[in-house]
Amino acid sequence: LQTEINLPFITATADGPKHLNMTITRAKFESLCMDLFEKTLGPVEQALKDAKIVPAQIDEVILVGGSTRIPKIQELVRNFFGREPSKGVNPDEVVAVGAAIQGAVLAGEVQDVLLLDVTPLSLGVETLGGVMTVMIPANTTIPTRKTEIFSTATDNQTSVEIHVLQGERPLARDNRSLGRFHLDGIPPAPRGVPQIEVTFDIDANGILHVSAKDKATGKEQNIRIEASSGLSKEEVERMKREAQLHAEEDRRRREEIDLKNQADNLIYSTDKQLKELGDRLSPEHKSKIENARNRLDKAVKENNTAEIRAAIDALNQAWSEASTRMYQQAGATSQASTGTSGSDGKSSDQGKSNVEEADFTVVDDK
Repeated sequence: LQTEINLPFITATADGPKHLNMTITRAKFESLCMDLFEKTLGPVEQALKDAKIVPAQIDEVILVGGSTRIPKIQELVRNFFGREPSKGVNPDEVVAVGAAIQGAVLAGEVQDVLLLDVTPLSLGVETLGGVMTVMIPANTTIPTRKTEIFSTATDNQTSVEIHVLQGERPLARDNRSLGRFHLDGIPPAPRGVPQIEVTFDIDANGILHVSAKDKATGKEQNIRIEASSGLSKEEVERMKREAQLHAEEDRRRREEIDLKNQADNLIYSTDKQLKELGDRLSPEHKSKIENARNRLDKAVKENNTAEIRAAIDALNQAWSEASTRMYQQAGATSQASTGTSGSDGKSSDQGKSNVEEADFTVVDDK
C-alpha cells in the first residue's frame, strides 16, 4: 500500500517555484512515525495504573482524534486491549461533543454528568533525609482527603516542620515548594514515640489545606495553599519530563538515603537494646555487637554505601547470634526449674514465679 504526496509551490528559488511530488509506502510511513505511535500507549498505561485496573477489565475502547484513523494506531490499541476499538463515534467530533456537554453542565442544563478535575502533580511532605513522601499521587480526582501518621526523628524533639511539596521527584529539593509551617509544643519523648497526624485536604476549587496535629496534646497547626494547581500545562509537562529524564539517578539517590536511614535506625535500636539488656548479654556477644555497631557508624559518617550495606549485615548477624544464645539459655533455665519441681513431687509458688518470669524475659528479648 502506498500514496502519492503532491505539495505544489512549497518554496521558491531564483530558478522559480518548487513542488514536492513523491510516493510513500505505508511501511515507510509507519517506520518514520513508530516512536510517535508507541508514545500513545504511555498515557493509556498510566490511566489504567491510576485506576488500578488491567486492559481485560475495559468494556469498550473509544478512539479520539483524527490520527486514530491511522491503521497502525488501531492495530496497537487492538493488541494492547485484546479487543477491536469502537468506531461508532466520529474521532474528529468527539472532543467538540465533550466540550459542548461540559458547557451544558456549567450552564445548568445538564445535571447527570459531572466532570471531575485531577491533581496534575503529586503532593507530599519532606521527611527524614530530604525525601519527599507522597500524600496525594498525581491524577487523583478532587475533592480528596488523605491522612498519615508521622513521628519525630530525634529524642526529645518538641517541634516539627511541615514542608509541603509538589512534584514527581523522590528528593524534596528537586520539587516545587508550596509552603512550610511548624508544630510546636510536642512533649519530649524518645524518637518515634510522638504521633503527628498530617492531613492533606483538596477542595473542589483545588485549594489545598494541610494540617498537623499532635495526638497526645491535641495541638494543631495548618496552612492554606491556593497555588497548588497554579502551574501552566507547559510547566507540568516540564516537571514530568525532568522526572523521567532523571529517573535512574533519582532511584539511586533515594536508595542511598533509605539505606542511611536504615543504618541510623539500626544504630539507635542497638544502643537502646545494649542498655536495656545489660549483663544478660555475654561479654563475647556484647563485644561483637559493639564492634559491628561502631563499624556501621563509621561507614555512615564516611558515606560509604557499600560499607554501610556490609556493616548492616554484620550487625544483624551479630544480633542474630546473640539472640539465639539468649534463647537457648532461657530454655535451659526453664527446663532446670521444671526438673527441680518434679523431683519434689510438687511445685511451689516460687517455682511458678520463676518459670513465668523466664518466659516473659524470652519474649521481651526477642
